Amino acid sequence: MNFQYIHPVDTSKVILDIAFRKGRAKIGGGRNIDQKRKFTASKLDLVNSTISTRLKKILDDFPGTSVLPSFYQKLIKLTLDFSKFKKSLGALDWAIKQLNKLYKSYASRVSKAHDVNAFSTILKQFYGRVSSVMKQIKDNLAYLEQSRKIMKTYPDIKEMFTVCFYGFPNVGKTTLLNKFTGTKAKIAGYEFTTKSINAGYTIIDRKKIQVLDVPGTLARKETMNNIELMAELVLDEVADVVIYVFDFSGTGRMGEAKQRALFEKIKDKHKVIPYLAKTDLTPREKWSGFVKSKQELKKLIKSHL
Repeated sequence: MNFQYIHPVDTSKVILDIAFRKGRAKIGGGRNIDQKRKFTASKLDLVNSTISTRLKKILDDFPGTSVLPSFYQKLIKLTLDFSKFKKSLGALDWAIKQLNKLYKSYASRVSKAHDVNAFSTILKQFYGRVSSVMKQIKDNLAYLEQSRKIMKTYPDIKEMFTVCFYGFPNVGKTTLLNKFTGTKAKIAGYEFTTKSINAGYTIIDRKKIQVLDVPGTLARKETMNNIELMAELVLDEVADVVIYVFDFSGTGRMGEAKQRALFEKIKDKHKVIPYLAKTDLTPREKWSGFVKSKQELKKLIKSHL
């Protein structure tokens, strides 16, 4: 699912400025009352359609949450104020309906006007009412833009067999992803380099496999940030196999005991393969019982396909 297609959400002021500018740019009008009536009606229609079309486009851009895969439904609730998000979308739908009601009401007044001077008053009043409606959804538009920026960071996770690299920060998960799939995700010699979910793909037994590298966890459920919680969500909702990455090189701050404790905890809930990273820095006596190469890893994953 790719959320990159969601376009930036304009402010109410920007939308109004565009609509009113189009209205002012419309040239014509004539002198007699029929020409004035037709000209005024077309301005009403132009302003209403411009704003309604833009609001409708915003609604269409955001996905219907009820039809999203379970992972994304939970991710939205994890990273957004879901109630506020739904309320904001509902506010835009309300605004479109209000604008259409206003348009019909003022279009009727235009059609019934018999004074050539009445049209400018009707138009001014219509613009004022439209501005009032847009003012009421000002905060809703602002929150949808904030939501868009957050949703833009969501990983493009596909519904297919998925392997997930998991473990403490700076144990070598991203290095393993790059080696395993040929991707070029960012790596560095400090903790929490991975700020989102990196994805790659490989072929095992002629089947395309999705491989995810999730941000490192500190395994403190009560104090996990959204990035860590996202990693947990991937494990629970997406991963078919978890590759738990150990680092016994002594370069990380999480000791062997804590790494083994987390491994024991997650293997009760998931299919887990223990992988030992940084073997060039690890004493050989600690190698026993671990997968240590890409070829071994692929062979074990194949057994779960």
